[in-house]
Amino acid sequence: MNSSSPQPPDGNPESSPIPAESPRAPSGGALPPRRSHFVDLSPFRQSPAFLRLWLGSAIAGVGSQMTIVAIGLHIYSLTGQTSAVALVGVVSLGPMILAGIYGGLLADSFDRRTVAFVASIVAWSSTLGLVALAWTHVDTLWMYYALATLNAVSATIIGTTRSAIIPRLLPKEYLPAAAALSGISVGLQITAGPALAGLLVASVGIQWTYTLDAILFFAAFTGIVTLPKIIPEGERRPGFAAIRQGLAFVRHAPNIRLSFIVDILAMTFGNPRVLLPAVGAILIGGGAVTVGVLSAATAVGALLCSLFSGRLGSVRWQGRAIRNAIMVYGAFIAAFGVVLLLMGSGRTGTITDSFASANMPALICASLALAGAGAADNVSSVFRSTMLQTAVPDSMRGRTQGLFIVVVTGGPRVGDAYVGLIAATALLWLAPLLGGVVIIVVVFLAVQASRSFRHYDALNPTP
Repeated sequence: MNSSSPQPPDGNPESSPIPAESPRAPSGGALPPRRSHFVDLSPFRQSPAFLRLWLGSAIAGVGSQMTIVAIGLHIYSLTGQTSAVALVGVVSLGPMILAGIYGGLLADSFDRRTVAFVASIVAWSSTLGLVALAWTHVDTLWMYYALATLNAVSATIIGTTRSAIIPRLLPKEYLPAAAALSGISVGLQITAGPALAGLLVASVGIQWTYTLDAILFFAAFTGIVTLPKIIPEGERRPGFAAIRQGLAFVRHAPNIRLSFIVDILAMTFGNPRVLLPAVGAILIGGGAVTVGVLSAATAVGALLCSLFSGRLGSVRWQGRAIRNAIMVYGAFIAAFGVVLLLMGSGRTGTITDSFASANMPALICASLALAGAGAADNVSSVFRSTMLQTAVPDSMRGRTQGLFIVVVTGGPRVGDAYVGLIAATALLWLAPLLGGVVIIVVVFLAVQASRSFRHYDALNPTP
């Protein structure tokens, strides 16, 4: 970190507006600090291309989230085993890691619009495969695992490339607001998607749920094909040497590296999604609708947080903001575990039970805990994304974004394995309660050991 940058005293983070350095800044100087807490919509006005990409991603993402929940419900209905649901994430983890690394290389080597478009075609094809299997009543599990893996791989490449595209559409002073708007997009996706999935599976069945995803995916194509060509800056050399160069960059970028590590910790020990079918059937009751409500609760928290994120762009000491947000996330995940512990395991049921059978006080408490976790995770995500997009040069952005996407999407799949293993003890509450405590302690110690991360200055972004 630049020694001339002002250093805040530990435990007393400051806030100040981040000055604009782009000639496209509306005033040619520093953006005024926002007084409103409501989300900053200026990136939409600044870049119509960003607006179209945002809309396409949000609409298509609703369908994708529907399918993620539907696959879990489908496999649980076929097997009755949480471990089988967890295996969806475990099987796709290795291919996703490779896709993030290789997808980042593609995004640094070719027109990023073309890379995103081809990956979208592959993702859509995997969804059509699920539609065909469901309508023909093929119940062979490995086929669902294979198509879910193909979908996850292509989604990783799409996310990697899209994240590398956004800093080319906007000046850097708008990137915190763009990250908050992306949080709204994700919030809409994982609010509406799981809720719709629960309702559709309970009413019209798995087949129509997959089919609607295939229809909504057309919005993603619209957002991508209307982009301008986006050729990466700097030298472009596709191959293993470029991959090694990207990995070497992250090794020598302590702030970026630690932002990856703390997110892996949070997503490994604080992601109870594979428990939800069993929670809906055994603990809280309510079946598929309860699963949809609990899945959507996290997104509701993220969405509300994003809607009132207007002043996040003025937070200067972003390393500490990430630390604090993730520790709060761990506390809410532990609270969710406490709710499950208090429920015990006195009832039995199935995923098709009526929502009227749900224990409403427990469902409300569990939903509030997950909503709080979603809000805290969104704050962390805004600052981690901003750090990555402002501190990394464009020539390296695809590869580092690829690693970032691997962390964001791969961490939960490692978490699926952790939760599935703990759930094998039949103590469904243990994984979130223990995991939340681990997150609080380990993240605090990790950040405390890194002076550069604690003092990361948004006025002087350094990787």
